Amino acid sequence: MSRFIRMPSALALALLLPPHAWAASDADLDEIRAQIRELKSSYEARIQALEQRLKDAEAKAATPIAVAPAPSSSPASSISAFNPAVSVVLQGRYANLSQDPASFAIHGFAPGGEVGPGRRGFSLGESELVLNANVDDRFAGNLIVSLSPENTVSVEEAYGIFIGAPFGLVPKFGRFFSGIGYLNEQHQHVWDFVDAPLAYQAFLGGQYANDGVQLKWVAPLDHFFELGAEAGSGDNFPGGPRNRNGIGSGAVYVHTGGDIGTSHSWRAGLSYLRTRDPERNEEAGRLSIADFVWKWAPSGNARQTSFKVQGEYFTNTVSYAAGQSGWYVQGVYQFMPAWRVGARYDRLSPGSGDFSSSFNPERRTAMIDWTPSEFSRVRLQFAQSKTLPDVTDNQWFVQYVLSLGAHGAHKY
Repeated sequence: MSRFIRMPSALALALLLPPHAWAASDADLDEIRAQIRELKSSYEARIQALEQRLKDAEAKAATPIAVAPAPSSSPASSISAFNPAVSVVLQGRYANLSQDPASFAIHGFAPGGEVGPGRRGFSLGESELVLNANVDDRFAGNLIVSLSPENTVSVEEAYGIFIGAPFGLVPKFGRFFSGIGYLNEQHQHVWDFVDAPLAYQAFLGGQYANDGVQLKWVAPLDHFFELGAEAGSGDNFPGGPRNRNGIGSGAVYVHTGGDIGTSHSWRAGLSYLRTRDPERNEEAGRLSIADFVWKWAPSGNARQTSFKVQGEYFTNTVSYAAGQSGWYVQGVYQFMPAWRVGARYDRLSPGSGDFSSSFNPERRTAMIDWTPSEFSRVRLQFAQSKTLPDVTDNQWFVQYVLSLGAHGAHKY
């Protein structure tokens, strides 16, 4: 490169010289030669400097950036990385009942489990302690401990999930609320009313939980489509404790739904639960459930206003309770941020079994609640309950629900 620079530099200098310079003396020629050497030396130095800068830049680009090693974690920080998310749900209420809750019954039905309006006056509701976390890249776990107002502790849910299953399959094992129907899988503190519908009390003892296994599959479609199956011990109502090998209960269900435009969404489902009598080892119940939910929120934004309609229909066919059925329908309207009103109607039919009667238990319920955040809610509810002939129970409830700590998103 220096030869190409040297020749044009000398030629340019020669052309700039005046004509008489060609006859210059030896001293003049020496001066010219010195200037040429100076120019050449200066340009070569600059070229060498530029070439060195280019080499340095190329070398720097090729060298990987050194990453500072992460500081070694202390034992405490290593342990905390595996700590589960912890949350607590606190509930309490005041109840004013015109009938003695100890005499509560549902005409034509023999429910088990926790049913009825509960005690009068002030009382704690069911509190929950929740722990959940990923175990590793294959499993996750969830534990929900129930603390009753009677100072007893019970395991409400305790299950593992295999999160590494292919094809959209979700296996679950342990104790869990069954996926039948719509409301059953939801915890009580997220319900829209203080208590469960009469159909849930009459047919499922309030809410059906089981020890066993569950397998769900969500289809890879544009709309929601879910299939589920369960097998378990069947110890809970409508089954009962059994000391036998094999399966005590089984359930299958299908749920589907989707969006209609940007403001509407819906979900519908069919479920079937079969349990066995623990003493006679024969069928104790064959329960079918149809459920439907429709939600509206302007442009999908439910923060300002929204409306939800929800309903389920139950039918049970066993030898001693042929044709028993029940249903409820409810609507909840959020008319402004944090404020909602709702209404629900329940009705049961004893069917043509041993408890047949022309009387059909029913209940009418209205509520208003205030939800200043997703962690707190205060509710006022009134119900007129007629579960026995010629008996009307006017029920007033004031309820609070407080959630502490991290908790997952609520189900649809």
